[in-house]
Amino acid sequence: MLRRAWKPLAATTVLIGTPSYLYYTFTKQQTFDLAVKVRGADGMPIMVNRTFSMLSQNAVKDRLIENASSDSFSRPDSTVWRYATASVAANDPLEDAHADAIIARDPSDPSAPGDWLFFTVMDGHGGPHTSRLLSKTLISAVVLELSSLIHSTDVPKSGLLEKLKLIFRTSTPKSREDPQNPERISLAIRNAFTKLDQELVNAPLSVLAANLDAESIKKNILPDLSKHPLALQTMLPAVSGSCALMAVFDTTHRHLYVACSGDSRAVAGIWEENEQGQGSWRVEVLSEDQTGRNPSELKRIQSEHPPDEAGSVIRAGRVLGGLEPSRAFGDARYKWPREVQDVLNRAFLVGNDQPLRPPPSSFKTPPYVTATPVVTHRDFDFGSVPRPSRSPTSRFVVLATDGLWDKLSSEDVVALVGGHLKGLKGVVSKTALPELVPTVSGAPTVEGKEKKRNNSSGSWSFEDENVSSHLIRNAFGGGDTESLRKLMSIPAPIARSYRDDTTVTVIWWEDGQEGNAKTVAFSSDNIKAKL
Repeated sequence: MLRRAWKPLAATTVLIGTPSYLYYTFTKQQTFDLAVKVRGADGMPIMVNRTFSMLSQNAVKDRLIENASSDSFSRPDSTVWRYATASVAANDPLEDAHADAIIARDPSDPSAPGDWLFFTVMDGHGGPHTSRLLSKTLISAVVLELSSLIHSTDVPKSGLLEKLKLIFRTSTPKSREDPQNPERISLAIRNAFTKLDQELVNAPLSVLAANLDAESIKKNILPDLSKHPLALQTMLPAVSGSCALMAVFDTTHRHLYVACSGDSRAVAGIWEENEQGQGSWRVEVLSEDQTGRNPSELKRIQSEHPPDEAGSVIRAGRVLGGLEPSRAFGDARYKWPREVQDVLNRAFLVGNDQPLRPPPSSFKTPPYVTATPVVTHRDFDFGSVPRPSRSPTSRFVVLATDGLWDKLSSEDVVALVGGHLKGLKGVVSKTALPELVPTVSGAPTVEGKEKKRNNSSGSWSFEDENVSSHLIRNAFGGGDTESLRKLMSIPAPIARSYRDDTTVTVIWWEDGQEGNAKTVAFSSDNIKAKL
């Protein structure tokens, strides 16, 4: 009797208990503990355990695609262009920014038709103010400089001295004759970066000068301009900072220019096949990480300051022991003299309760930081020899802020993009990917930071449609979904100790495949101007 009574009870337990268990398992909020540095009662930093809620896999995916976009277009030169961008924040608000523009050559340009393609990523620090301003102005500044160069005409002088110079001149460098010579284009891009930063850093001084009358100058009275409408609008972009990385494609001459100010990085992948039809992706690093750990940057900065500062201009790989990138827009604390910093601080910031931090103790002979970029030029065929009998040559360029490179190597990124373009799906072990997507090394990476990668084991994930989101997913955990969920779940500002703001733009193109791309009508939304 008891046995017969037990069986219905057991059946009820199976029917009711199991769904209850599943409900509990999949709906209960999962949490994880993390050691966090906080200030103790005595003001000294201590480590304490904090418990955080863990994002679901769907919530992680939503964050990966929240700031993601992609597009494609074809042009009359039979080239298909595609590009994708994604950003994931660690700070609140996001301090990264990006911008792009497609600009058609003016019909009056001797090199027309053709386009200029601009892609930029900006890695802000100390706030989003500088990077946001650059996202609105940097491409325009470069376009203005290039336009002045391309459309300028040198009118020959007719004086006797000029005629004698022509008689005795044996040769003229091409860069002086051709305004579209790569050397001159590179110089124009350099000048645009430099001039824009000068305007940005000098803007508060212009506001102050415009509000000083003769009586104030005579009595040495500094006005309180904290409520001036341009007070914070000019000061915040000047005192915060941003790295900037730009790729400029000249489709007419098939030239690629990469301008780098800071420790963001550009990497290219080029598909190459041998005579047997076996292929691999060649990894070409297009920029150097510009920090004090880069020997070239260390030597440059030391050469710009007195010998007695050789040991202090860079400490622990950082400028004056503080700022990591050695080139950046803004960061006026490393550019303004002490007296200027004091005056602008009292005029604009003290009244807003946002006083400027004093410069480092070793601050003696500013400026210590420059926005002038290193500009490199390449043919954007990257030396590939086209073979008409085979499939079109594929190439891509990745521009990313250092949040990506903190986690992935240049070789990792090329393999991951190559696998995405190949159509890989699902989880792939890290040991298996080189067999599926072989890579060969081209130009080596110049590391500007101490890397703490552990990519020898684990797996990659191929599930995102957007290739930039795909890279960020794999930088933050890849096939290890629990690690990915934990890292993405850490809130700001604590997240910054474990990952950085990360922005990635991928541009890829194929010749002779215009029928496979969505054609973009080049309206004013797509083409910002004529150049």
